[in-house]
Amino acid sequence: MTAVIRTRGPRGAVALAVGLLTLTGCATLGLETPATAPQPLPTIDRPKPKPKEPTRGDGSTLTDAQAQAALLTETDLGAPWAATRGAATWRDGLLKATTEAGDCQPLLDALYTDELLGGPSRVAVGLDDADTDAQLRYQIGARRPADVDTTLDWLRTMPAKCARFTATTELGLTEDVQVTDAPLPEVGDVRQGLRVTLAAVSTEGEDEAFLTLDVAAVRVGEDAFALTNGGLGDVPNDATQAAVQIGALRLADVRRQGRAQV
Repeated sequence: MTAVIRTRGPRGAVALAVGLLTLTGCATLGLETPATAPQPLPTIDRPKPKPKEPTRGDGSTLTDAQAQAALLTETDLGAPWAATRGAATWRDGLLKATTEAGDCQPLLDALYTDELLGGPSRVAVGLDDADTDAQLRYQIGARRPADVDTTLDWLRTMPAKCARFTATTELGLTEDVQVTDAPLPEVGDVRQGLRVTLAAVSTEGEDEAFLTLDVAAVRVGEDAFALTNGGLGDVPNDATQAAVQIGALRLADVRRQGRAQV
C-alpha cells in the first residue's frame, strides 16, 4: 500500500490525492494479502480394490498344486491303508457290466470309469486296505458347481429308480444289483451317499462274488470331490465316513488358504 504523508501546499494536495487513488485501487482489485495462507486439503488414502481370485473354466479358484494338496493321503486314514498297488481285479470283473434297466446303466458306467461327478477328475488318488483288499478311490472334480449339483440330484434319485436291477458282466455273470441311500457327515454345501451291492452268480446259479461299494459325492463351494470305497464281501463304513469328513475339511482349508494368499 502507498503511505499518505500530509503536507501543506499544492504538492501536499497532489500527494494526498495520489495516496487516496492508490488505496481505492487496492481495495477495488482485491489485492489485500491475507494474514495466513490457506492450508492444502488433506489427502485421503483410498483402499486399493482387492484383485479377483483367478478362476478356471470349471469355476474353481484352486491352483493345480492346491488341488493336489487337497487329496487324501494314507496317513489320513491310518493303518492298514496304504498307497494303491493298481486297479482292483473286481473292477473289470464286476463293474464292467450292462443292464436293460435304462436309468441304471449310467450309474454302472460312472462307477466303472470313476466319473461320479459327471466327467473326468482333476486329480485323484487310490488307497488300498491291505487286510481286506478293499480299495478307496478319491477324486477332486473339474466341473462347474451347477453341473455338480445336477449330478448330485441325479445320484439322489438312484435309490428309487435303481433300487434293484439285473446286470450282466462281460464274462457272462448275472448280477443282482441293489442301491440304497447312505448317510454322510453333515459337511460341505451339498452331498449324496449311496451303498451299492452287486451279487454275481454263474449261469449254473452258483454264487461267484459279492461286491460292496460305498459311494459319496460332496460339493464344497466351487469345488467338489467324490469317492468310492469298495471290496469283496462287506465293507466297513467307518473309512468312508472318515474320508468324507477329512476330505471336506481339507478342501475347505485349502480354499481358505488360497483366498488369503491372493
